[in-house]
Amino acid sequence: MKIMVINGPNINMLGVREPDVYGNTAYSDLENTIEEYAKNLGAEAIVLQSNGEGEIIDFIHHALGSCDAIVINPGAYTHYSYAILDALKAVNLPAVEVHISNIHKRDDFRKKSVTASGCIGQICGLGIRGYLLAIDYLLNEMREEDDN
Repeated sequence: MKIMVINGPNINMLGVREPDVYGNTAYSDLENTIEEYAKNLGAEAIVLQSNGEGEIIDFIHHALGSCDAIVINPGAYTHYSYAILDALKAVNLPAVEVHISNIHKRDDFRKKSVTASGCIGQICGLGIRGYLLAIDYLLNEMREEDDN
């Protein structure tokens, strides 16, 4: 089983950007943690990051036919990218939206996610552990489908 993990704008600045909000974990450590976690569960995680909306859409499109599911942290695009929402709906893969911070406890504009409706669920406010919980959920769901 292969899961594409897509990170949006400024996620590459983890450990530098607002550590009081996003923690001290460097982006490279996040990548390694996700890849190792999936590997230990018998899966493969492909971790990607872009600051550009079009490239994120291309990642989503590429997931179709090459991956079984998507974990996505669209960053600021969460709040206004109908194009990313449309891409998620177009590929129709199980996807979980993840946010390191609790978007519902932040600025008003951050409380709304237009991309979440293209996902089966959303995890926020649990730090980088949210990515691992999303992987757990998706792997369990896919294995249950295989058993049926």
